[in-house]
Amino acid sequence: MFWKMLAVLVLASVVVPARASAAGDQPSVPYVPTPQAVVDRMLAMAKVTAQDYLIDLGSGDGRIVVTAAKKYGTRGFGVDLNPVRIDEANANARKHGVTDKVAFYQRNLFDTDLSQATVITMYLLPRVNLQLRPQLLELKPGTRLVSHDFDMGDWKADQYVRMDANDKFSGAGGDSDIYFWVVPAKVAGVWGSRLTPAGKAHAYEFSFEQKYQVISGTVRVNGRAVNIRNAKLNGAALSFEFTADLDGMPVKHEFRGRVDSDRIIGEAGLSGSRIAARVEWIAERAARVANMETID
Repeated sequence: MFWKMLAVLVLASVVVPARASAAGDQPSVPYVPTPQAVVDRMLAMAKVTAQDYLIDLGSGDGRIVVTAAKKYGTRGFGVDLNPVRIDEANANARKHGVTDKVAFYQRNLFDTDLSQATVITMYLLPRVNLQLRPQLLELKPGTRLVSHDFDMGDWKADQYVRMDANDKFSGAGGDSDIYFWVVPAKVAGVWGSRLTPAGKAHAYEFSFEQKYQVISGTVRVNGRAVNIRNAKLNGAALSFEFTADLDGMPVKHEFRGRVDSDRIIGEAGLSGSRIAARVEWIAERAARVANMETID
């Protein structure tokens, strides 16, 4: 806890207000670099590959972007307000021969277009993470986010590890916390679908509640409502199950699909005493919830 409080105090002197100008405001003390062992673990948790595009927010000497490019062939860029850090990052890229894959910009992170990213890394203050959170939640579902030391408030991480970092704080050492999230698709609201097992059509109306990647809800089948169970949302991948009566007999339903804006496309498995089938499943959004953060 002592080291995390120290990191907050030091970073508080580094991170400028959210709408500060990159040209007009500079950090007042040296930045806090992420230890190389932590960099390696962050990239491993995100399962970075050559097909990814990585953006590092507060990129410092560029070590995360450069490591990803050198180790995995990943393209990307970093942003930082300090021109000295940008010069160091470009020198680092030249040293490791990855200038064809990476770039660094003196830019405010809040003014940075993140839409190209498949992976975003950061080492920012808790309050900055929270300010950035709405923008991150608007990214393409499946975008991976990795934060060193600080979380996203009530948006719980999909994965979390704590590790020793002997070279943290210029060799003083300490623990490092790493948080990993996958940006979830927006599924809250009402969706309609029809399934036709054994040649007979049945109407389904799904009502999902959502808080970040955690979802629950009910489904109305031929006018009768039952609770959805074991619902999971990982990026755009959605799965859940329930048991509902079809023609007077209980039938277990197992749904798997991918959310694509206002459609969910996938497959449903149905099993009961009189039916065993796998059928294509398409659901259309009937209503939308504007802000998924407010859903309890």
